Amino acid sequence: MKLKSHTITQGPKRAPARSMLKAIGFTDDDLRKPNIGIANTWIETMPCNYNLRALAERVKEGVRKAGGTPMEFNTIAISDGVTMGTEGMKASLVSRDLIADSIELVARGHMFDGIVALVACDKTIPAAAMALLRLNIPGVILYGGSILPGNFRGRDVTVQDVFEAVGAHAAGKMSDADLLEIENVACPGAGACGGQFTANTMATIMEVIGLSPLGTASVPQVDARKNDAAVRCGEVIMDAVKRDLKPRDICTRLAFENAIASVAASGGSTNAVLHLLAMAHDAGVDLKIDDFRAISIRTPLLCDLRPAGTYTAVDVDRAGGIQLIAQRLVQGKLADGSAITVTGRTLAEEAAEAQETPGQKVIHPLSDPIKKSGGLVILRGSLAPEGCVIKVTGIERKIHQGPARVFENEEASMEAVISGKIKAGDVVVIRYEGPKGGPGMREMLGVTGAIMGAGLGDSVALLTDGRFSGATRGFMIGHVAPEAASGGPIAAVRDGDPIRIDIENGTIDLELPEAEIKERLRDFTPPAPKYTSGVFAKYALTVSSSARGAVTS
Repeated sequence: MKLKSHTITQGPKRAPARSMLKAIGFTDDDLRKPNIGIANTWIETMPCNYNLRALAERVKEGVRKAGGTPMEFNTIAISDGVTMGTEGMKASLVSRDLIADSIELVARGHMFDGIVALVACDKTIPAAAMALLRLNIPGVILYGGSILPGNFRGRDVTVQDVFEAVGAHAAGKMSDADLLEIENVACPGAGACGGQFTANTMATIMEVIGLSPLGTASVPQVDARKNDAAVRCGEVIMDAVKRDLKPRDICTRLAFENAIASVAASGGSTNAVLHLLAMAHDAGVDLKIDDFRAISIRTPLLCDLRPAGTYTAVDVDRAGGIQLIAQRLVQGKLADGSAITVTGRTLAEEAAEAQETPGQKVIHPLSDPIKKSGGLVILRGSLAPEGCVIKVTGIERKIHQGPARVFENEEASMEAVISGKIKAGDVVVIRYEGPKGGPGMREMLGVTGAIMGAGLGDSVALLTDGRFSGATRGFMIGHVAPEAASGGPIAAVRDGDPIRIDIENGTIDLELPEAEIKERLRDFTPPAPKYTSGVFAKYALTVSSSARGAVTS
């Protein structure tokens, strides 16, 4: 093998480098072997990534067994669930690009021959993939795994139930004691949020797109089998280095289409649109927001998963795992099984080994889909010329028409919901929460959960240039582009304006004459930047539209 790391570690001129590495225990033999970077997103601010420090030791064990030298390094993570509904949530999407940049930077600096990235909370997963696609050196992504569900009075609950309980509490439907009780039991230990929310959606994507070995992601974080999955990933990266199998060999246009199908079939998060567009950008793959609509329409919804369904991510594992979802997609010709994966085998070969649990009800057979089309719908119209996205899993309404209730930030809208000022039929419009305007495109699980908890889910629509948690359910439309801060039509909306949303026809319109919308926008002046220095200011200056994945350039 011709190894990149030898540029740093081999030859007489590299004696100073070897001397420094020997100071921390590396030997000449270690430094002659492939050097594998172990990119760890462990952090002590959330349950999602909490066990990754210990899991990294198992990955390193696998690397050593297979003849490599692991070198662990850390990067950051921001908890969406902990920061939700606060100014801190603006850091979440910003962190995706910072994590990708930091993994890329360390790998370029130390010239690793391969990377294993340990990920869990939402942004860490696409960030790792983006870094691997930029570097284009052999790479494996290991998802830390889902949290187990909590138990509240005999039923499974997740953090989604706590957010919705806040709305129920505000509406007088839940006591202080009830709210505290569900708060105390919903998150019983380490692991990422337990439905088909963003973390588990992206974990599903990583197996189906081929960057994670099938069978590794759906194992819960506290399950002893996760240690075996970690050792295996250490072995898989060494095989990929020997094969010189690179991420861009794996993440082709075909693989991205497979990934989109997995989101549609599993009822996955709207954030998948944003992250797959960003990954495609770094892979050099031509992927557009409208591609999601075409693939979702032809892909049936097969998984009965929260937030709109019945089961949790742990139930996917018990049913047969993400590999069973992949098997369904390949068998139904909804995904192309010829796509290569990081193991060197095809998706079809890997998925063929899935073992379905007899009698399971989580992953429906192809002959009995939950819906004939998938969970994601892309809308366009006078309100969103560049597009926006809604997850229709669990939604029966096809059309919503009503007056706009306009809010300039999430906090103002939350206060209106909690104080009972939002009425049936309203269209809640939250703007200046986009990538540039936020900055950082906050998720809005707090306000969407409050709407559902207040009993308004069947009668109210919400749209925003921000985005949603994967735990959001209901008639909620995000990623409206262009965003308000860039002078998009959402900036022209006023209280009482009629808005019409038609899911079947894929339209979202401000029902005013085109001339009036243009006249309002001619008078538009963008608000002063909320941050004039530091990381948020830099992000606002470099971030692109959500319709292009909110990539920074």
